Amino acid sequence: MISGLCRTVAAMLAGAALVAAGAPAAAQQQQNGTVRSTHGSWSIICDTPPGASSEQCIMMQNVVAEDRTDLGLSVVILRTADRKAEIMRVLAPLGVLLPTGLGLYIDKKDNGRAYFKQCFADGCYAEVILEQGLVDTLKNGKEATFIVFATPEEGIGIPVDLAGFSEAFAALP
Repeated sequence: MISGLCRTVAAMLAGAALVAAGAPAAAQQQQNGTVRSTHGSWSIICDTPPGASSEQCIMMQNVVAEDRTDLGLSVVILRTADRKAEIMRVLAPLGVLLPTGLGLYIDKKDNGRAYFKQCFADGCYAEVILEQGLVDTLKNGKEATFIVFATPEEGIGIPVDLAGFSEAFAALP
């Protein structure tokens, strides 16, 4: 079940990467899943992957750096198949510096860093299990900023609007 969920999220993120990169509409239509609902800046997207017995859903937001329109992220929150944990996965484009990981600030306060797990043709994935404290901070925050590095000296902040996060998280099946 988890591997099916991973394939679903990978396919949705691949489609999201096309959207974030400004791909033509025909390419964007290849994104798997259906938008079930929208909550502020977050969308609930659901799909039934091949071989799965039930629909699987994620909450998602695509963002682009304000000063670098070529640099975008896809932020995904999902529940594990056993419904015992939530995971945040972030897709960053190829070319970011991997050893420094992905920094996270919420309302200008440092909330740690996630390290990149794997890279595929569509980009590199960072992943963290969401602990309740971080979920609460995200629910109560106004803006998150993910920091990626192009070089060891050049950190690029990419803002993520937290409007609707709490409602989307509650609506996530």
